[in-house]
Amino acid sequence: MSGRERLAVSLLVAMVALFAPGFLLHAAPRFPGSLAGGILGIGGAVGMLLLLAYTLARRVPWLRRRAALGAMLSFHVYAGAVGAALGMLHTGHHYRSPLGIALVTVMLAVVLSGFVGRYYLVQLGTDVRDQRQELGALRARYDRFAADSAAVAGLPDVSVRALVAGIADLEHAIERREALKRALSRWTVLHVAAAIALYPMLALHIWSGVYYGLRWLR
Repeated sequence: MSGRERLAVSLLVAMVALFAPGFLLHAAPRFPGSLAGGILGIGGAVGMLLLLAYTLARRVPWLRRRAALGAMLSFHVYAGAVGAALGMLHTGHHYRSPLGIALVTVMLAVVLSGFVGRYYLVQLGTDVRDQRQELGALRARYDRFAADSAAVAGLPDVSVRALVAGIADLEHAIERREALKRALSRWTVLHVAAAIALYPMLALHIWSGVYYGLRWLR
């Protein structure tokens, strides 16, 4: 994912995450059933359904041979972020239905876990790799200092002490990032489980909306 794509997806995901608790400040109970709310809801549902395109491209052999999985993955990320943003706007901050609350929760789990796996863990791995390279350079420099000072009596000078402190800080930072990577390494399980729960809830939500009537058609 390019820097521009990452920025766009990050802004969409941030919007979704910040919009979710907006019911504390504002609620529009009639908006989800209005014409504008209905259009946003349909757009969000279509975005969620388009997520299945990447899954099919990966799982179906003849599609996997013909599809550009890199482009499909980028489309998958965009569709999820845009679909979730439209879905959150569709709610109008009206969280009264248990099904609606569950659907919003699962949708957030799908989008946030996907974002963590696609961007955050990749960035975390890059940071750890860069820090390991820097740590290797500092250790090599320390070894040279140690070899040079072996023939000289006395305590290490200030530069050597600063070098040792820098090595210790880097080791501690790498340990923290590695622990975080291990804690988030199960993101795929959460992502798939949330997606499996999402689609039955989405189908039931759409059915209930049609069954109980669309106010703007009246």
